[in-house]
Amino acid sequence: VRTGGKGSVRRKHKVVHKTTTKDDTRLQSTLKRLGCNSIPGIEEVNLFKEDGGVIHFAQPKVQASIQANTFVVSGNAEDKKLQELLPGIISQMGPDNLANLKKLAEQLGAGAPGAAGGAVADDDDDVPDLVDNTNFEDAANQ
Repeated sequence: VRTGGKGSVRRKHKVVHKTTTKDDTRLQSTLKRLGCNSIPGIEEVNLFKEDGGVIHFAQPKVQASIQANTFVVSGNAEDKKLQELLPGIISQMGPDNLANLKKLAEQLGAGAPGAAGGAVADDDDDVPDLVDNTNFEDAANQ
């Protein structure tokens, strides 16, 4: 294989590009050296960001080394908003995320003006007011 024009020196060998499996094995060997053990049975991992977003891992592979204070979460990550995960995520939220939850509640209250007006419009379903000067006992006796 020539790299130049006529009369140029031939290349001695063709460069073979390295694959990423070597990087993966190097990472696994480093984790093994730290003493990371795989933790089975974890269904999801949620990392809460400062802006109120959540990095969501579904069915991740989690490895931990308690001595080195190191946790490794690998798998497909998705950036999601807190609203998308809300019903099932409240038990995972700590006191530091309480401010994000309050902010979210304010946004939902301000973003839905029909919610406050809807309670006033539903007064028709309540018990109606009594008619003035009506004695129901007299009407029942007749």
